[in-house]
Amino acid sequence: MNSSNHTSLIKAEAKRLGFDYVGISKADFLEEEAPRLENWLNNNMHGQMSYMQNYFDKRLDPRLLVPGAKSVISLLLNYFPSENQVDDTAPKISKYAYGKDYHIVIKEKLNQLLEFIKENIGEVDGRAFVDSAPVMDKAWAKKGGLGWIGKNSNLINKSSGSFYFIAELILDLDLEYDGAVKDYCGTCTKCIDACPTDAIIAPYVVDGSKCISYFTIELKENIPDDVKGKMENRMFGCDICQDVCPWNRFSKPHQEPLFKANEELLGMKKEDWIELTEETFRRVFKDSAVKRTKFTGLKRNIAFLK
Repeated sequence: MNSSNHTSLIKAEAKRLGFDYVGISKADFLEEEAPRLENWLNNNMHGQMSYMQNYFDKRLDPRLLVPGAKSVISLLLNYFPSENQVDDTAPKISKYAYGKDYHIVIKEKLNQLLEFIKENIGEVDGRAFVDSAPVMDKAWAKKGGLGWIGKNSNLINKSSGSFYFIAELILDLDLEYDGAVKDYCGTCTKCIDACPTDAIIAPYVVDGSKCISYFTIELKENIPDDVKGKMENRMFGCDICQDVCPWNRFSKPHQEPLFKANEELLGMKKEDWIELTEETFRRVFKDSAVKRTKFTGLKRNIAFLK
């Protein structure tokens, strides 16, 4: 089989495993992203996310992660829910955390895909990545033609919007590469205008240290007082810049059973969250990404919203 056959085979299997979109790019140095990342770090836009400073070279060159790497396969998995939290006055959780932790769900699919490749193509060396390693997933998805990077710094797919998880397989296998698509943001500034903490400091530039997701998930100390009253009732993550994006009118509910929203979570009233116990936290968020913030972190966030 040649690279064309290999490419078709891999894309078909990825779709069978439930991935919505697959794009492939040449494993090379991310020349365009290098100065941007350096500038972002130098301006401390990563806040206390010190891990963002680690493995600078590996973030920009996948060949340092997988020796002899030739292809980066980028995959998108939709997480847009069919239901939302019932009580409009209850503290809000980002849509991506409604169901089972995406790291677990996607890693399993990636491992299956990698196993399929080895069984059907032969000796292939590769690694699977899902938001837990020094890989610039949005940059690779863009290079693979899966969308463009919007002014809110999220990947936007023209057909389906931006409510997607991004994952990668980096392989030492020659494949056919997809080209990037154009930017369709135009003159729209809805995401910039809607951000309550002014985290989008310029088109395509997000100061991570000002983002509600940073305050509610990454920040381990107290949330700054100057953010009081600006959180728009968000206790874990934030979807505001995505909710207002015109391209998300094309979002359709996901088809992944493991992302199905926890019914207890959706049904909890404002007072239930205020009175949240550690026992309820452990039960509701047993396999959830919300565990990242821990019980004490979530209680801190809820208290800050009062």
